[in-house]
Amino acid sequence: MSKEYYIHESSYVDDDVVIGSGTKVWHFCHLQKGARIGEQCSLGQNVNISNHVIVGNGVKIQNNVSIYEGVELEDYVFCGPSMVFTNDLTPRSRYPKGHAGYKKTLVKHDASIGANATIVCGHTIGEYALIGAGAVVSTDVVPHALMLGVPAVRRGWVCECGTILDQALKCSNCGRQYEEIDGKLREKL
Repeated sequence: MSKEYYIHESSYVDDDVVIGSGTKVWHFCHLQKGARIGEQCSLGQNVNISNHVIVGNGVKIQNNVSIYEGVELEDYVFCGPSMVFTNDLTPRSRYPKGHAGYKKTLVKHDASIGANATIVCGHTIGEYALIGAGAVVSTDVVPHALMLGVPAVRRGWVCECGTILDQALKCSNCGRQYEEIDGKLREKL
């Protein structure tokens, strides 16, 4: 492995792991066999990346997050502290299914997941979506959706820059203007 990245001495990296340049892996992390980590990522303390997980470029994974097999994070995803992914809808200790039984979860580029949120497996979180702290996502999430609560429901829309949009769907931060068409958000050009 190249030394174009940083791995704290307390962390473990299994064989057959790819880590992109500029990535930082902090204290007590474990990167398991077959994991692929992109460039310029930050993995906080006590992060576990399971076998064959794909993490895109520019991803920030905060402390105490485990990304289980079957989860894929596209570029610039943010995972808040202690948020949770699952990969089995009906786990049984006595009857393990193995990787063939894991449900796929895809988090599209630039989506953010708040602290202590739970993402139930088998769903896609759309680009630029914002999952609020403590929310439990059990459905697909459309792009730009602001998802809050247990179970999480859409409570608004979020700009590409991360600002929650007002009722006119205009961003108070960057000035982008959007429109809602058939339950989806589209930027006005």
